[in-house]
Amino acid sequence: MGKRENLRRRAILYPHAISRVTGGNGETLIRVDTMIVGAGVVGLALARRLAATGRSVILVERHEGFGRELSSRNSEVIHAGIYYPPGSLKAVLSVRGRELLYAYMKERHIPYRKTGKLIVATDNEQKPRLSDLMIRAHANGVKDVRLICGQEAAVREPALQCVQALESPSTGIFDTHTLMSRLAQDAKRLGAVLSFKTPFERAEKIMGGFDCWIGGKEPVRIRARVLINSAGLAATAVAHTVDAMPEEFVPRMWLAKGSYMRVRANIPFQRLIYPLPDAGGLGIHLSWDLSGQGRAGPDLEWVDTLDFRVDEARIPSFRQALLRYWPSLPEDALVPDFASIRPKLHGPLDTPSDFLIQGAESHGVEGLIHLFGLESPGLTASLALAEHIEQTL
Repeated sequence: MGKRENLRRRAILYPHAISRVTGGNGETLIRVDTMIVGAGVVGLALARRLAATGRSVILVERHEGFGRELSSRNSEVIHAGIYYPPGSLKAVLSVRGRELLYAYMKERHIPYRKTGKLIVATDNEQKPRLSDLMIRAHANGVKDVRLICGQEAAVREPALQCVQALESPSTGIFDTHTLMSRLAQDAKRLGAVLSFKTPFERAEKIMGGFDCWIGGKEPVRIRARVLINSAGLAATAVAHTVDAMPEEFVPRMWLAKGSYMRVRANIPFQRLIYPLPDAGGLGIHLSWDLSGQGRAGPDLEWVDTLDFRVDEARIPSFRQALLRYWPSLPEDALVPDFASIRPKLHGPLDTPSDFLIQGAESHGVEGLIHLFGLESPGLTASLALAEHIEQTL
């Protein structure tokens, strides 16, 4: 069945979702309120949230399924909202997103575990930075974090070496694939149409919306009142295909590769263990999935291309980082696992950037919303991002 006929069938199956289908000159025209580009966790959360308000929604994704890039390549950690500047989108939406995420996972029976975590200082010179981090967390509304001394940390985690730690009880781990599956199920149940293997090609601004061309051999034109670019690593490329989008408002995207190592050893900790954050991220931390399989990472490597291979030559630097707080790490415990590539809006020497939600108030194109730089904590913030954007429409 061709893509054109498939979308016609979807229009019949979801008459409340797609308002009208007309044929002409061998082209299908579909009218919809909102088109979303990108089926990562944020795109799926948006489709669910907007469909729940009664809007007709089509989500298009170039890959064969959801979450094939950023959303499936991460630590699967629910962040508390500690690290980010007070008042920033990352801080506000991380805190709100954590609340929404725990509630949604409980409601939809998504596996998770509230492990808590310790951010550790491994020498006395790091203690002031840890205190500053606690002050920032409290300013962000994360009131349950507290400093504990090295002795208390050792009682809680005997295998841990540190002189002080910041305890975050509300940090957790969860099954990201099940989260995305539930979001997709909910979106479709509410009438949204999710179309995979459907690359977004271009959009033309028209009165009252956009004409969007998708597909390859069987082009389909979708007329949408609102166009939301949630394409992750491809967000800037998608922005360049919208004819009315001023080029000067499309930010430069930097690619930050983060490799992970699998830990072939029993993990002797009950809580996730994090070092103090560095300039490029949260540092090489120790976490695990719900089955107990340990992973270490990510590290940081600025790259120019999308290459998800993990170089085993990076193992020694991982081992050195872990030994600072896990001195009994067994020899040969680390093997290459997977890599992520994060779309950052700042380079190696720049101040870390915030999420960039860019609407008409910025670029002047009514009905067009771009989501740029949705790296960590985008997974934690996903439901809050969808809530925030829905409230602006």
